[in-house]
This record gives sequence, C-alpha cells and structure tokens, in this order.
Amino acid sequence: MTSPSAPRRPGAGALARIGHTVPALDPADASPHSFPDGGTWRTEIPSVEGPEALAVVLKESSRLDVPIHRISQGSGVWMLTDDEITEMAEACAERDIELCLFTGPRGTWDIGAASRTDSGGAGLRSRGHDALAGCVEDAVRATELGVRCLLVADEGVLWTLHRLRAAGVLPADTTFKVSALIGPVNPASYAVFERLGADSLNIPSDLTLDHLTEIRRVSSAPMDLYVEAPDDLGGYVRMYEAAELIRRGAPLYLKFGLSRSPGIYPYGAQLRDHTLATARERVRRGRLVLDLLARHGADGGMSPLGARLPGELQRFPVPEGD
Repeated sequence: MTSPSAPRRPGAGALARIGHTVPALDPADASPHSFPDGGTWRTEIPSVEGPEALAVVLKESSRLDVPIHRISQGSGVWMLTDDEITEMAEACAERDIELCLFTGPRGTWDIGAASRTDSGGAGLRSRGHDALAGCVEDAVRATELGVRCLLVADEGVLWTLHRLRAAGVLPADTTFKVSALIGPVNPASYAVFERLGADSLNIPSDLTLDHLTEIRRVSSAPMDLYVEAPDDLGGYVRMYEAAELIRRGAPLYLKFGLSRSPGIYPYGAQLRDHTLATARERVRRGRLVLDLLARHGADGGMSPLGARLPGELQRFPVPEGD
C-alpha cells in the first residue's frame, strides 16, 4: 500500500490569496473503514468485453502507467467461448488483476415486456427459475475456467450464489459484485446486499457525498463507483471529487467509465472498432483521475496491486443443509 499523504483542497492556495474562504472538512464525515490490506482505494476498468479489448487495456495501462486491480465485463459469461474466458483469465492472472464477468440472463434482454415500459419494471433481474438457473450455470462454468469474481444483477441470484459458495459448489475465494444497474441507494439496502453475499457493491454515481457517509456508518463492504459514468447511468463526471469520494466512501473501487459513448452490450464483432477505442480511452480517463489525485496530494492509500479480497463482512445465516 502507498503511504497516505496530507491532501490539499483544489484551488485552496490561490483562493486564500484573494480572501476566499475554503469550507473546512468535517473529520466525522470520513469513512473509518479500509480494505484488509490497509488501503482505501483500488481501480477498475469496466466494459472490457473480450480478449481483444483486454489486450488493448493491458497495453494502454502499461504505456500510461495506470495501475489496475480489477477488469470487469458487462455482456455476460454466456457471450464468451471457453477459449475466450480462459484467455482473459490467464492474461489477468499474469498481471495479478482480478477478472469479473457478468452472470446470466437478464430481464432487459429476454421476452419480458415490463423492462421496456416507461417504468422499466423488473429491469435486469432474472425472470423465472430458468433465468436463475442460467446465472448459476454461468457462475459454475466461469469459476471452472478460473474466474473468481462474478457480477450479479438480482438479489435472488446473489443469495443463491452465496449459498453455493458456502456449500463448496463455488470456490470459497469467489467474490460477488453487485451491478450498478441495481445498486443500492440507501444505507439499509446496502447492508442487505452485503448480508446476501455481496463482496463489493456498485452504487449509482448520482449519490451525494453525504449519502456515502451514511452508508459507511452501517457497512464496511467495498463500494464501487464510476467517477465517470456511462450515459445509461447518467453520464456524470466526478473526477474532481475523487479524493473526497475516497475519504467518504473507503474502501472504494474507482471505476473509469466513459460518458458520451454509445452502449456496447451485448458485445459482438459489429461493435469491434468502437469497443477497442473506448477501452483505450477508459484507461486514459484513469490516468487523468490518478493525475488529479497526485496533484492534490491525495494519491496515497492505494491497495497493493494484486489485492482483491474484501475482508470480513456481515452475512445472513445460511440455512442448515445448504
């Protein structure tokens, strides 16, 4: 872990010279939590949809010196062949990066009409037993091919996978990540997801700093946050808040998304050029965020590369016999 430094507030020195008062930070707002290695933040490059996009990300991260703790994919396990999954898992293992793949059928793509209404009813959740079973099938297949992190967009799927992990069907070191598209928006729901088996939780990028502090008063489970969100998640750009997001939300994964960019899920070769270009730009956005942190003296506290486990978390009891 890099040693935390004493950060400065953006523009504080210049504003002081003209008598402009900078609001004081309240120490009570700071998160008391960290990753088990003592770090307060890690990095994630999302929407890396296959081996070719992964190769671009790894090359760019080396060129721009962007440390990466996690790579995530959004189209789903079932959109990749065994060879593609194996290639991605091996490439990430060589760099000591966690690979996270999305599980199973989701309501926004199946024949259900509710998710296409103005209310967006049911959303990404898995409709019916077969969709739940499809997520389980994806989880078993991915872990057998070496993947140890799975994205989940349904509370029932999360609880089922957690029970399978507890029963030894899935490897004990498998971690589950809650999708941004069902991310909790209040402390109570955040705590429920943790207890259902979540090891890190995407929260919507429009939550305020106070919301982060409220969550941290009830849960230490790692938080995932787009410091730049895709357009379908609001398109918010919060780069200048990165230091304060870490202070309030630690332990926190900084996710380097991309606004003003068409969606790529489910990915296929018809989207190749766009996907590779956006993969490259996401790494560059990461470099911009890291440079901001460094200029403000707030770049200390990063977890060691290769760190992936969340530490001890609160869980609901798993029923006997499961």
